This record gives sequence, structure tokens and C-alpha cells, in this order.
Amino acid sequence: MADIARRAGVSRIAVSYALNGRPGVSADLRQRILGIARELGYRANGPALALHGAAAHAIGLVLLRSSAALTVEVFRRQLIAGIQEELAVRGFGLALQLVADLEEEAQVHRRWSAERRVDGVLICDPRVDDPRLAAVRRLGLPAALIASTPDDGMPGAWCDDRGWTLELVQHLAELGHVRVARVSGPAGMVHTAIRDEAMARACAERGMALTIVRADYTGRAGAERTRELLLSGSERPTAIVYDNDVMAVAGLGVAGELGVAVPGDLSVVACEDSPLCQVVGPPLTVVRRDIAAYGGLAVAQLFAALDGDVRAPVQAEGGRLEVRRSTGPA
Repeated sequence: MADIARRAGVSRIAVSYALNGRPGVSADLRQRILGIARELGYRANGPALALHGAAAHAIGLVLLRSSAALTVEVFRRQLIAGIQEELAVRGFGLALQLVADLEEEAQVHRRWSAERRVDGVLICDPRVDDPRLAAVRRLGLPAALIASTPDDGMPGAWCDDRGWTLELVQHLAELGHVRVARVSGPAGMVHTAIRDEAMARACAERGMALTIVRADYTGRAGAERTRELLLSGSERPTAIVYDNDVMAVAGLGVAGELGVAVPGDLSVVACEDSPLCQVVGPPLTVVRRDIAAYGGLAVAQLFAALDGDVRAPVQAEGGRLEVRRSTGPA
């Protein structure tokens, strides 16, 4: 700003008024100052603007994942792609932070709010009795929820996991499967509980036995749970449903190591699709969703809230079963 003032032959106060669109300078002088600023490549300093209450032009997203997990997990990558596409249209950036637990996420939200680093945040993977929702309200930090159920007190986007879960169980029932296992994500997440309940009810109604084991979305955990299930003797399941693509592909590899033919001896289903699910042998039966659109809907809801229009959560398009060659008769 001092360089611009010297070139224009005016005070720094005049430069500040011109650059920030404030009254106090003539239209001609404002245009001359803006022209000099462009010539010099002037860019406003974000933290300095934040101290004066200006918009940060950024939206924050905190994910409870390691950077290694993020590189292989298709859901998060596609979600971020959809979020960034919507932000780019509006000239906003994405502040992305990976953390280890909810307390660390809360610390990030407090820091962002205090430093005015973001104009609002997206909250992903809601927990049962999630403390983050009340925390962002206390901070006065605008937020939108990416969830599996609508939250009446917060805008966002939600996707019904019950519909495709019932479709999946019906598919396995029609193939004659009576012993089914589910390799889920961590307990405590709302979508984990919803899928557990929906699958347990659908299996019970059809006389199918269901075993649920917990994992953490990684290939290693998926392989470990698969090995345990396939070595369980006479109670071994004839179909395994995995909560994501990474665990399903790892489970397929374990089945091959143990000489369990897919789909001859075991049917395998992934609750997310990815290019990897399509190129492995056999290609995996999956649940397909437009995850990028899901993220974009949540961003649109957040921008509406920033404009003072706090809307009810909007339902995203649900998942649909795509049958490939990894499922067959029991």
C-alpha cells in the first residue's frame, strides 16, 4: 500500500479507502489507484483483512482421517471434489484439515473462528450425540451438515442409507444367502448405526443370519476382519458386505489367498464404487452414489445460511445397487 501511495502521490489512507471500496476518494482517483495496484500485482493480505472483519472467502472442512487414508478412500476424494467445484463457482477457497479425534477438530474450529480464517464450516461424519454441532453454535460459526439423517437445527445435505440397504439385502436373499456378514466402519457414527439397524431388520424379516464386525475403512482392517470371518468354521458367511471399496478389495484378496472362490463360495459387495471395484477380478457388486453432488448440495446450503437464509436440510440422491460379477447364488 505504501508503494501504491508513492506512485499515486497520495496518502496511504486514500489508498486504503480506494482498495476497500470506502467513501473518501473521488471516482477518478479510485480508478487510478486500482490501476496502479493491478500493475504492481497487489494482493490483499487475508489475515490482516480478517482482523478488520472482512470476509475470508473460504469454507472449512475438518476430516477425521490420516493423509494416507485420504489418498485411497474414494468417498472423501469425491466429496472434496464436489465441494471444491461449488466453491470455485463462487470464488471461495477450501481450508482442509485432517485430525485424529473430535477434540482436535473442535480446537481447529475454535482457532478458525477466533482468527476469522473461514466464513463457515462443513461438518462430516456426524456422531450419535455429536458435540460439534453445539460447539459451532456457541462459536457463532455458520455450519452445514453432511449426514445420513436430517438435523432440524442445522442446514446441510443428507442421504438415505436405508433404501439401498434394503435393496442390497433383497438381492442377496434372492440368491439364497442365509448367512451374511457386514464389515462396517467405526461404531458411534450415525450412518454406521443406521446401516446396522436397516440391515439387521431386513435380514431378520427374511430369515437370514447377520454378523456385524467393526473396522476402520482401511485395507488392513478389511483384510483382518475378512480372515476372521472366513476362518469361523461352519458359521462362515456366504456373503460379506463392506462399508467401503477399500475394505472390499482387501477382502477379495484374502478370499483368494484362502482359496475361497468369488462368487462361487462367497459373494462380495462394496457400499461404495470406485475404478478399483471395476477392474479387480471379478468386478465388484457395489452401491453407487453421486458423492460429488452430495458435497455440492451441502455447500449450497451453507452459502444460503451465510446470506441469512437458513434452510431445512435437503435430501441428496440415494444410492443404487449395481450388480456385477462378485455376487452369485449361495
